[in-house]
Amino acid sequence: MKVLLVEDDDRFADALTTALSGRGHRVERVSRADEGLRRKSSVDFVLLDLGLPDGDGLDMLRRLRQVSAVPVIVLTARTEETTVLRALWGGADDYLVKPFRVMELLARMEVVRRRLPRPGTPTAGADFVVVGDVRIEFSTRTVTVGEHRVRLTSREFDVLALLARSPGVVRSRAEILDAVWGDAFLAASRSLDVHIRGIRAKTGRPELIRTLRGAGYRLDSGETAAP
Repeated sequence: MKVLLVEDDDRFADALTTALSGRGHRVERVSRADEGLRRKSSVDFVLLDLGLPDGDGLDMLRRLRQVSAVPVIVLTARTEETTVLRALWGGADDYLVKPFRVMELLARMEVVRRRLPRPGTPTAGADFVVVGDVRIEFSTRTVTVGEHRVRLTSREFDVLALLARSPGVVRSRAEILDAVWGDAFLAASRSLDVHIRGIRAKTGRPELIRTLRGAGYRLDSGETAAP
């Protein structure tokens, strides 16, 4: 498993990296929150310290959870109940207080890994999704409505495919921007709205993608989408 360790204490980071590597994990260590956010998509698990030089780890956790469901265990010396609750409510899967035993950390990582499904992962072997009379084929990147092929732009297809891989699951604006544009924090960008309108117009199925105000978008059928 590839593990991202976000920790600014060199001595602690070196010891933990050695211990995890010795048990078969590949560890990538960074010391800053911004570096951790940039590397989130290439790892299977995040171990997160809270005291980072460029900000509080709780803020990194909040930003991470806007775009990713990667498992996270907080590793910190902070024992205050309010901090523990903020971390868990903010999306951490577990919270471990330093100092701790490596075997306990490994056990907690395994428990978290087993119990968390990975949202957005397509069913094994699935190469297409059908919603009403709309068929979306991932390998050929084609969309048909009834018997007619719809010509989407590359980015329009990327947006539609992201939603189609988990029908009914709400994807936030930040998550879609991160996955398709590579930047989750282009808050002022209207590109996503333009592409959603393009998909609706070209398919002639405005109900295909539903807008949930303040939450995001989901692939849907049966109800008219918000404009």
